[in-house]
Amino acid sequence: MRGASVATILLAAGQSLRMGARNKLLLPISGIPMIRHMVLCYRAASDGEVLVVTGHEAGAIEEAIAGTHARPLFNPDYAQGQQSSVICGLTNAAEAEAILIGLGDQPLLTPTDLRDLISAHRAAGGDKISIPMKEDQRGNPIVVPATLRARLLADPKGPGCKRFTRTQAEHVQPLQMTAPGFFADVDTPAAYAALTAPGHGGAP
Repeated sequence: MRGASVATILLAAGQSLRMGARNKLLLPISGIPMIRHMVLCYRAASDGEVLVVTGHEAGAIEEAIAGTHARPLFNPDYAQGQQSSVICGLTNAAEAEAILIGLGDQPLLTPTDLRDLISAHRAAGGDKISIPMKEDQRGNPIVVPATLRARLLADPKGPGCKRFTRTQAEHVQPLQMTAPGFFADVDTPAAYAALTAPGHGGAP
């Protein structure tokens, strides 16, 4: 079942420095740009809005997701780092029961993985921030309930998720998830080459 009332913030503003001259989000996955692949994955998992926070090469990212019904939003502070894009997204995302905050470079994720995460979040009560875990390894996306959205923006010294989830454990619930897509991203040419190599078992 598709998860109703779950919106998505997809972070796509980074400068992709570790990939070298190429913007990793524009590299092809199954014949389409990686960021478009990710948008389609999230749209297949939930009926809620997909908000794509852009920054570096924003025009090219917008072109890559054209026609997907995702909403692009430019973050003018993107050079300050990922946290600024999280804040931009949380400030502007649609109202929803919960918000998935995901990365644009996790092409091993599937709609089934995301639906499983949403189901686990709800089964655990749905009132805490859910973080996929594999033993002690944190994954993405995380799930933020509507009741905590304002709290994430309230701390002027460290708004957003990173500080909050590490200092307010009472509002966080780890969810043990086994799918590899939660814990794999594509940051380097070697990682992309491995992902797209012929016969790679996990390639989309």
